[in-house]
Amino acid sequence: MSVPAPAADHPEGGRPKNGGAKDHGRAGRDLKAAIISAVVLLAAIALSLFIWKTLFILIVATAVVVAVWEMRKGLLAKDIDLPEQPLMVGGVVMVVVAYFWGTDALVTATAVSALVIMLWLLRRGVDGYVKTATGSVFTLVYVPFLGSFVALMLAEGGTWRETGVDDGVKGIITFVLVTIASDIGGYIAGVLFGRHPMAPVISPKKSWEGFAGSAVFTTVTGVLLVVFLLDGAWWVGVALGLIAVVMATLGDLCESVMKRDLGIKDMSHVIPGHGGLMDRLDSLLATIAPIWLLLHYAVFN
Repeated sequence: MSVPAPAADHPEGGRPKNGGAKDHGRAGRDLKAAIISAVVLLAAIALSLFIWKTLFILIVATAVVVAVWEMRKGLLAKDIDLPEQPLMVGGVVMVVVAYFWGTDALVTATAVSALVIMLWLLRRGVDGYVKTATGSVFTLVYVPFLGSFVALMLAEGGTWRETGVDDGVKGIITFVLVTIASDIGGYIAGVLFGRHPMAPVISPKKSWEGFAGSAVFTTVTGVLLVVFLLDGAWWVGVALGLIAVVMATLGDLCESVMKRDLGIKDMSHVIPGHGGLMDRLDSLLATIAPIWLLLHYAVFN
């Protein structure tokens, strides 16, 4: 959902101020590298879902570990040193128990993980305890807890199933595609028509025109997926699209606020053309819980 950068940001015929760094134009990133990275990631997701769905949980757990590493790296800018080991272990446990034993197990694992982390931090002493504990529990909820709803979605079709596209796989496909639709619709409409910034202080490239394009594209995608893939009612697709576009936008804005507060551009550079994993997960983490709730009660039950 981009708006054009002011001309003053690119003096001397569009050359950037950043010491000769490549100017990627209105896209704001290396589009070729971004597309290649996206295709590779989507291919890995698709292969794991269609070959052995439980393997997808390994991908989710790996993403949680990488995301925790990125959060620690980012928060160090504010002298908040997250305890990586208990956060990573607790995060993996939360994803696994959510998949095999459901919501009650996830809530319990989250509570236990939070307590273990707070006990772990006692070894560091009194100074900075509240700040670090707060950042750690925030990270625990923001990354592995929200990420565990992906496991809950996949479990809608049962666990350990090796073949077949069941409700869980269809739910994951729907969740991923509707979130991608929000990003694509907003990007195209923002580049073509973006003139009115949505939140100029937080994210100057986001525009109301981009948000409108995202809403239309996401709602249409939601209706098509719910009706033809999930065999659900059309109104569920409308609700799905509206939920996705609002939550994806909020998730993106929240991460933008975090990065501005931390004084960083990207959480890391592990994904060519995209930056860090958290730079791609922000919308997905924000949308998965309400999408799971909607599909769980309005389609799968």
